[in-house]
Amino acid sequence: MGDLPALIEDLALILIVAGIVTLVFKKLKQPLVLGYVVAGFLVSPHMPYTASVVDTENVHLWADIGVMFLLFSLGLDFSFKKILKMGASPIISASCIIFCMSMLGLLVGHAFGWGKMDCIFLGGMLAMSSTTIIYKAFDDLGLRQQQFAGLVMSVLILEDILAIVMMVLLSAIASGNNPDGGQMLGSIVKIIFFLVLWLVVGIFAIPAFLRQVRRLINNEVLLIVSLGMCCAMAVFSTKVGFSSAFGAFIMGSILAETIEADKIIKLVEPVKNLFGAVFFVSVGMLVDPVILLEYAFPIFILVMTILIGQAVFGTFSFMLAGESLKSAMRCGFSMAQIGEFSFIIASLGLSLGVIGNFLYPVVVAVSVITTFLTPYMIRFATPAYNNLEKHLPSKIIRSLNHLSMSHPNSKEDNLWKKLLTQMMMNTLVYSILSAAAITMMFVFVLPFFRKLLPGWELHWYANAITGVLTVLLIAPFLRAMVMKKNHSEEWKALWAESNRNRLPLLFTILVRGLIAVAFIFYICNYLSRFTNAIMITIGIIVVILIVLSRGIKKRSISMERLFILNLRSRDIEAQVHGKKRPLYEGKLLDRDIHIAEFEIPYNSAWMGMSLKQLDLGRRYGMHVSSILRGGRRLNIPDGDYIIFPCDVLQVIGNDEQFNHFREALEENIIGEDPELEKREMKLRQMVIGSDSPFIGKTLIESRIRDHYNCMVIGLEEGKESLSPYNPNRKFEEGDIIWVVGEEDDLQLLIH
Repeated sequence: MGDLPALIEDLALILIVAGIVTLVFKKLKQPLVLGYVVAGFLVSPHMPYTASVVDTENVHLWADIGVMFLLFSLGLDFSFKKILKMGASPIISASCIIFCMSMLGLLVGHAFGWGKMDCIFLGGMLAMSSTTIIYKAFDDLGLRQQQFAGLVMSVLILEDILAIVMMVLLSAIASGNNPDGGQMLGSIVKIIFFLVLWLVVGIFAIPAFLRQVRRLINNEVLLIVSLGMCCAMAVFSTKVGFSSAFGAFIMGSILAETIEADKIIKLVEPVKNLFGAVFFVSVGMLVDPVILLEYAFPIFILVMTILIGQAVFGTFSFMLAGESLKSAMRCGFSMAQIGEFSFIIASLGLSLGVIGNFLYPVVVAVSVITTFLTPYMIRFATPAYNNLEKHLPSKIIRSLNHLSMSHPNSKEDNLWKKLLTQMMMNTLVYSILSAAAITMMFVFVLPFFRKLLPGWELHWYANAITGVLTVLLIAPFLRAMVMKKNHSEEWKALWAESNRNRLPLLFTILVRGLIAVAFIFYICNYLSRFTNAIMITIGIIVVILIVLSRGIKKRSISMERLFILNLRSRDIEAQVHGKKRPLYEGKLLDRDIHIAEFEIPYNSAWMGMSLKQLDLGRRYGMHVSSILRGGRRLNIPDGDYIIFPCDVLQVIGNDEQFNHFREALEENIIGEDPELEKREMKLRQMVIGSDSPFIGKTLIESRIRDHYNCMVIGLEEGKESLSPYNPNRKFEEGDIIWVVGEEDDLQLLIH
């Protein structure tokens, strides 16, 4: 046989070394991401004492695929609806942290005299805390159910989406010689345009497609279809000037709204783990010990910058969003590290050739050090608060701790603000859809009709046909833009509240109508040579006809209902299977009281016990509101409900009660059997001898099951198969019986 390609040999080396190193890191209870980085360092050309990867170029190609699948998986865990439901607090915190840490990175890089692009990319790297590492640290420390941990995870989700936007902006900055505010604004507008377009079109089309073929899809087909959509969106994203990772993330977030999302997450996870491991190993391969020694002082300064910067600015950002000082400090201290997105941003800078080769290994070293320090920073938050409480005047502490109580989390909605916000969002979305439809018609359909109808005379027919088809295509969007929210509860309340509201309300219809007329005007202006007055008149007439048309109204409403159905399909599925959290979760009166979920371990000593026997209310002060079992929700369980393995208990309480409950849950475990090997069941033949104590006794009287822990399964009577043993038959000398039991018990019975 011929020699193996170098890539196969490299993959064998990478995966074997990564497997060994991650086992060690698992034993040390360290994040596996660090294990992959260390494995990459061991197999890199910079390490002379171990075997090295030969074909680094192909490995980096696989790493690029790994980034794509990592962000696809991140998109599957992400939901734009969750962001909208979070309110303003996480948005304020995430935006403030990213801005402060980016500026801090810029200043530190400038202080070291690094290049302009190095400083810009360094700021982006320092701004991104690691979702994976923080989640793992919370899990290891048993803090995942606490309220502040939920706040941190909300901010991390927002940071992840803002990191995608930051990558696109950094690419735009890197491509320009002297990027100015106009170019930056253009990049942001371009991002928003394609983001809204892809999400709206994707949520409208993809769930409907999956619903139609649901009966034909098994796990294998679903995996191929999902990865195919991921790669297709990645390709399309690069065609319009974005990164493949951005497209993969968008496709993941679209699929996250489908019923199949949970299944896709499980199917894609092995693929993500494989390619993700190769990516993080490739990160470690870029670590050069010579550069680390040379830049030891900058590495130390960057580590301190992250630890102090996140502790200070993170705390300030969470307080700005309405958290108390203690909660804000616990949140801020938890985010003092950088991780996978910093690597991805560094990879982007290297691939674009705009950052120095030294920056990548420096950032990796900083990430490794801060990751090791993460658990200690989380633990240090409470002692730091206690120490601060001793030294600050009590009046200041009380004022800071009451910030969150006075923060307007729940207030009466301003009807005007709510109505205008909804109208603006609808106008933006339908304008983007209309613009995209017009662009597609002019780019693809118009040239087709002009070729079909050549010549100057027929040229106008081609333009007219294209114009009519374009207007019919965007008519449902224009009607929804003008008429939607005109019969909403907010509109009716404002109309009935005062006569002064009626003129402004009518003015909102006029403004939206003028925007719709502008689209018709643009189509006419592009395809004809009419005067402006004629084109405006045509626009007004067409918009009025669209508004009055029952057929277009029906199309518009049906399209919107289908979109809403697709958008809510996963929520509907969650309600049907009892997986959705209760609606009253965010309305608990005490700010320290919240809902958490605890899964009963498969080997819990509590299984088989009733809630009355466990007496959780008296022992821990909590209330069990629901039990999630096998896709069903058992609400308000009484004391007679029995606990089963893998039940998920939804409980109401505070952080201290949850801590005691979690500790009790972990302590009440049935340990592994130390003599597992002796528990093997064996089948033996036994002859009843003349001196057997069982002669003259029935099977029940012999107490073989009770005294010897063995079971008689049959009597041998010379037949082809064993005869069932009658429990009332008395044993006789010479009987041949077959018994089942453990080896030691059988030996005791037979001898």
